[in-house]
Amino acid sequence: MSRLRRKLYFLLLSCLGLTIFIFSGCERKRDTVVLKLAHVLDTEHPVHKAMVFMAERVREKSAGRMRIDIYPSEQLGSEREAIEQLQVGALSMTKASSSAIEGFVPKMRVFGLPYLFRDSEHCWKVLAGPAGREILAAGEPVGLKGLCFYDAGARSFYTRNKNIETPADLKGLKIRVQKSEMAIKMIVAMGGSATPIDWGELYTSLQQGVVDGAENNPPSFYSSMHYEVCKYYILDEHTRCPDVLMISTFVWEKLSPEFQQILQESAEESVTYERKLWDQKEKESLGAVEKAGVIVTRPDKTPFREATKSLWEEFEGTEIGGIARRIVEVE
Repeated sequence: MSRLRRKLYFLLLSCLGLTIFIFSGCERKRDTVVLKLAHVLDTEHPVHKAMVFMAERVREKSAGRMRIDIYPSEQLGSEREAIEQLQVGALSMTKASSSAIEGFVPKMRVFGLPYLFRDSEHCWKVLAGPAGREILAAGEPVGLKGLCFYDAGARSFYTRNKNIETPADLKGLKIRVQKSEMAIKMIVAMGGSATPIDWGELYTSLQQGVVDGAENNPPSFYSSMHYEVCKYYILDEHTRCPDVLMISTFVWEKLSPEFQQILQESAEESVTYERKLWDQKEKESLGAVEKAGVIVTRPDKTPFREATKSLWEEFEGTEIGGIARRIVEVE
């Protein structure tokens, strides 16, 4: 075989291999496009139910020509692993916390600033506005196209053996956080010891005393059954880090304009559905953990805001600081 033919042969094999690799997350079965969506939540979670709703709308709108297969509960890996698979097109879609995405999309770090939002209403005004759309689109250069935000409520502390009334009570405690630079900085600013642990490993880590506590929203605290180990839930509501539904740009660009529109519309419809489910689930979850013997407290948030001022000061004059300023100014 000549040198030229040999080069052409290996180039063809490389192209074929890349094509197979990219579309392992997006299959075409006869006349049906199948998108694989993986996430880490359990099937009772409002966000999972919203994605099931979206899949049903996609099937209906496409008359069965496009289908979304959902793999919950870390079946295809952790949040970080799913994001990495999206970047190379090995997986079509995933849902991840903005905290998990910030290592790939720096603008997502703004959601990790403590007390960025005044309340849920302010948060959703921002997410639906220019700043939200800008942040949602920021992952496209790295292969991550944001389709929508889902409500993930406010994150608060929960601990095994000690109630938290002020940041001083966190001193010496090992608190599990997501693998997020901003989350780590926040815990350190409050005086605790930040310990990144994957979600799927957290129950055992709490049970064995590897960490003294964690932080998350009420539905996640309840559905994970962490309340069996942690008997104190402190509603300091330090951050509102939304969940983000993303699709691989490799996969998105291969969809027809019609299918792109169907998917985007269905995702947006699922947000409205998820927000209703979330409000209901949040109330139910708080009631359920209190009934199970968890002490739920609502501390004065002022000391927590004061303790984290240094984190805000760190980002003054930066892109993150600029976005944060725009968010705070939203009425």
